[in-house]
Amino acid sequence: MVETQAGLIVWDVDGTLIPADLRWLRRAVARTYNIEESAVVFPESRVHGYTDESIVVDTAIASGVTSEAAEEGFSRYSEVLMEVMSSGAAELARDQAAYPGAARTITALAEQGYVQTALTGNLRVSAEFKLAVAGLDSHLDLDIGAFGSDARERFDLPAFVADRFLAKYGHPIDRARTVIIGDAPNDIATARHAGFGVVAVAHRLTREELSEHSPDAIVNELNPEAMLHAIRSAQATVGIDQ
Repeated sequence: MVETQAGLIVWDVDGTLIPADLRWLRRAVARTYNIEESAVVFPESRVHGYTDESIVVDTAIASGVTSEAAEEGFSRYSEVLMEVMSSGAAELARDQAAYPGAARTITALAEQGYVQTALTGNLRVSAEFKLAVAGLDSHLDLDIGAFGSDARERFDLPAFVADRFLAKYGHPIDRARTVIIGDAPNDIATARHAGFGVVAVAHRLTREELSEHSPDAIVNELNPEAMLHAIRSAQATVGIDQ
């Protein structure tokens, strides 16, 4: 098995590699719980940076579904979501294309020897579908990733990455060389909880807003050179702290 000399890069998906778009959640929640799309109400502060299970259950409750029915209905959600996304594949490709520089950055990091995967609140099936449609899956080892289908709480997801990495590569991840790349405060908090480095991408929040949460580095866009510099800065910072 190839060693990971450069380190491990753990990508968030929505808002980081591709634009976030709640239309799929809205449509799937409506169909799962048999309510009108216009009646779907997203909780104001628990959408971006959380897992699909958390978002879906909270959204169903905010939309008038009882807590018991919201929890019970989530077992149907994955199948419904994939029906929604599959039927809207052309729409997904048109309206949620990868951010400029995403593919080049992933390729450049692979050429530098970084192993790359995803840590996302998306269910694995929807993350794989989105990344494939966007053409971003060729250098991502999703078998060692972590997804909203693994746990409801995002803070629990880094442990899945660690376990799957160990099983595949035969040695533990080096936390000082592991960096999460995300766009939301909860991505930063998850990295801190796991003892990973973190680079924030200012796609939705400003640099000033992101800096309030103290990531190791901030980039304005997905530029290979800027990202490589930011990752190395994050690795150096975590190495010093540890």
